[in-house]
Amino acid sequence: MSDIRQPRLTRRGFFKAAGLAAAAGAGAPVLGSLTPAVRSAKAADPGFTSHYSACDMCFNKCGVIARVQDGVVTKLDPNPKFLKSRGMLCARGNAGIAQLYDSDRLKYPLLRAGKRGEGRWKRIPWDEALDMAAERMQEVRSKYTPCGMLFTAGADLQSQFVSRFAEVFGSYNITSHESLCLLSNNRAYLDTFGETPYADVLNSRYIIMAGANRFEALVTPDSMDMMTALRSGCKLVVLDPRHTKTAALASEWHPIRPGTDMAFMLAVAHVIIAEKLYDEEWIREKTYGLEQLAGHVRPYTPQWAEQECGIPAQDIARMARELAAAAPAAMVYPGRRTSDYSNSTQIRRSFAIVNALLGNWDKPGGLLAARAVGLKGVPYDAPWYDENPFERVDAGIVPGLFEHDGSFVLTREAVLSAEPYPLKGWFVYKTNPMVNAPDRARTIEMCNAMDFMVVVDIAMSDTACMADLVLPAPGYLERQDPASGLQGSSACACVVQRDPVVPALYESRPVFEIVKELAGRLDLAEYFDFTIEEYRAKQLADLPDAPQALERDGVYYNPSKVYGIYEDRIYKTFSHKIELYNQRYESMGLDPMPVYTPPAAAPQGRFRLIIGRNACVTHGSTNNNALIHELVPENTLWIHPQSATPLGIRDGDMVEVSSPAGKGTIKAEVTERIRPDCVYMLTGFGTISDGLSRIKGVGASIAALLEGHYDSVSGNAAMHETFVSVSGRAS
Repeated sequence: MSDIRQPRLTRRGFFKAAGLAAAAGAGAPVLGSLTPAVRSAKAADPGFTSHYSACDMCFNKCGVIARVQDGVVTKLDPNPKFLKSRGMLCARGNAGIAQLYDSDRLKYPLLRAGKRGEGRWKRIPWDEALDMAAERMQEVRSKYTPCGMLFTAGADLQSQFVSRFAEVFGSYNITSHESLCLLSNNRAYLDTFGETPYADVLNSRYIIMAGANRFEALVTPDSMDMMTALRSGCKLVVLDPRHTKTAALASEWHPIRPGTDMAFMLAVAHVIIAEKLYDEEWIREKTYGLEQLAGHVRPYTPQWAEQECGIPAQDIARMARELAAAAPAAMVYPGRRTSDYSNSTQIRRSFAIVNALLGNWDKPGGLLAARAVGLKGVPYDAPWYDENPFERVDAGIVPGLFEHDGSFVLTREAVLSAEPYPLKGWFVYKTNPMVNAPDRARTIEMCNAMDFMVVVDIAMSDTACMADLVLPAPGYLERQDPASGLQGSSACACVVQRDPVVPALYESRPVFEIVKELAGRLDLAEYFDFTIEEYRAKQLADLPDAPQALERDGVYYNPSKVYGIYEDRIYKTFSHKIELYNQRYESMGLDPMPVYTPPAAAPQGRFRLIIGRNACVTHGSTNNNALIHELVPENTLWIHPQSATPLGIRDGDMVEVSSPAGKGTIKAEVTERIRPDCVYMLTGFGTISDGLSRIKGVGASIAALLEGHYDSVSGNAAMHETFVSVSGRAS
């Protein structure tokens, strides 16, 4: 595939292309859009006050200092004391001010006044909205048992209150956004090391990054630390069907055939074991199953892997030797989003096994264990409901389901089949399955199957526009949140919290207040008999220095050991060691070691649709943001010239993309930066909600095209299993 390799992008060019160069002045366009009265007040009073917060424009929760003038947030700066984000703030973080003052924000409770999804609404008072929500939820509970309600929440400091409410209401049908993102990776590492690791890229000397794009899909501190590591001489090898910005800055880029990462990893393991490039004493003391693994990978030679993944055998062998030579300060980067294939857990198991062979666990430059943060839980005893079914609706389908996250794809199918029992109510908070989940047509069917659906969000998302009742939530700069513990690799283990920077705008209310009000109406008030201040006091009870540090610095660091945490600790696995051979998998009828199955080849005239991230876009939640929209106004379809030319497609042409799940019209971006057998588009466009004025109908919806496949072990969505047709010159 040497024909699609590109020259390396400069660091200056990278930041410009990623939109990060605009971040420093990102406050200006928003201030220009403020009312004349506000601009006049600012001119008269140049003074401002500063307030700590934690960004909520993605899951990273970076430290922020909000500058407030005359009751208006005029600028967001990074908190220089916040080590997890290395004292930085990205384009999305700066755009938080545009979210706060967005004209598209939900302003008051809305009751559906037409057909579902039609976009006709009636404004109602809060008391009426809460009375109706409680009444309708009680109707669902009475008719279908408490488990007839589904609760779905995104990554947010208040999502824990949605889960708490679901449990005291009586439903164990709870799904999180994570089942559309990272659960197969979590499953793989938990079943190998006993916990999910954090990558110490800052101190690494050699990194193989497969299926991750840290210079666009930003993760703090990894994205920052990767740049520092490269400057310090770390070698970065990227395996990706696309020439991403991470690939552009890597030492090597290999456009691997999609779905063959396991073949590469098994061949790397073959070389390391055959040539005894591992620390024999460490492997003997810390791991279980080397003998079985050695026999297992014997047939998986670099020559065999070359035929599968398209990477030359000599390069595979060389990389294996270089990786082992740099160990233990070397790694196969564990990644984050792993919603790729129906065997993603086993693919990620192969990543974990190579890391184990490197002996890099709990060591500088390797994979680190979670550090002590010190927050206390706030326990409660949920009531028992005799009428409830025995299991959640997605139970028993995949063996490695995470009970607290569930599987959105499997839950949706259970809703549509009404098996094993009906699920007729849906409470959604700060997540958007209509945009983030595969097969939008099935999600629309799911919404239509509900007797009652309520969505709490800051904007009229596509999911909100399908609801019966929509309740306006404040943004992170307007609300008080509980304390949260964060892990930042070797950078930190820390605690953050939020207090209002400005009062909540319009009639917005935080979800904590909403579920507390609903609990009171449903005779469950005792489970929410506290304020956020009281809740935080319990969380911080064992950290007497934390409140002062949070007030002074906006963050609290709990001094804790970084390396050597496992020196006197057993692993949380069946063997109490790192499991190269998983005995529990064997007892469950699963392959105890990853067994390679070749991925399906693209049918004639079709392409594998792959997904990925952009540094300015968080799934579908920031695309309509005024500042972000300037940087990323639409999505395009990446297609290779070798594929575009026979179809008569030129750069900039409008094309139709179709799959068994749906279709869309989108502008073609003809580029050599993608394999000829693949196409790519960004998430979050092609929306249907009238409440998203900047992006409704712009571009194509990847959710409308992706089929609803899932990982066979964890139930994680499998979003790289869809093949699409592309037709040129769509009218």
